[in-house]
Amino acid sequence: METSDKTLELVSLAQKGDQNAKTQLIQQNSPLIKSVIKRFKDKGIEYDDLYQIGCIGFLKAINNFNADFGVKFSTYCVPMVIGEVKRFMRDDGAIKVSRALKSLNLQINKFVNEYSGQHQEKPSIEVIAKHFNVEEQEVILAMDSARMPVSLYSPIEEEGDKLSIIDRIEGDVNEGEVMLENLALKDVIKRLDERDRKIIMLRYYFDKTQSEIANELHISQVQVSRLENKILENLRVKLS
Repeated sequence: METSDKTLELVSLAQKGDQNAKTQLIQQNSPLIKSVIKRFKDKGIEYDDLYQIGCIGFLKAINNFNADFGVKFSTYCVPMVIGEVKRFMRDDGAIKVSRALKSLNLQINKFVNEYSGQHQEKPSIEVIAKHFNVEEQEVILAMDSARMPVSLYSPIEEEGDKLSIIDRIEGDVNEGEVMLENLALKDVIKRLDERDRKIIMLRYYFDKTQSEIANELHISQVQVSRLENKILENLRVKLS
């Protein structure tokens, strides 16, 4: 499904500086932005901050969008929002501690003191997690929050390798760009006619040979080869 004429009109107005158009686009796409930033909710950044950063990426998507890209506006926005959040995490250089983590840390400290007084030993992470009905990882993160913020480039050791915290964050720095290329390709393939789409799917997604495809489509292997070359050239033109 192509980007609607109304959306294209709003994008065009926003690119010309129409603040009302930008506001409308953000409101309409707020669920999309929220769904994208969910993957970063456990990275130590306040949700409201994440949303604002996501909106910055969304506004950049508005400014850079071109209908000639051959992808829907919403499709184009996703990697831009992801890239902006990751850029912030990389450039900001520190993991910010949320109020919720700070609050949990205070509660844990109080519980540990009470438990130690009653049992003459400190509670395990498992005991603390069960008491507060949270994951053990969340307990560790909350207890470590007293030492935050820490640099994303602080060294850590893992199985003999010297890494930094940024190395542990999922995804590559250029993930947004790679995702955009994949999404653009997927969108173009969807718009091929049924036979051409089937040839590409069988050839590159199911790893079929040209002969196997020829047998399935009841045509010659030479015809498959010619069609494949023609389709690939068509894809290159549309993605260039």
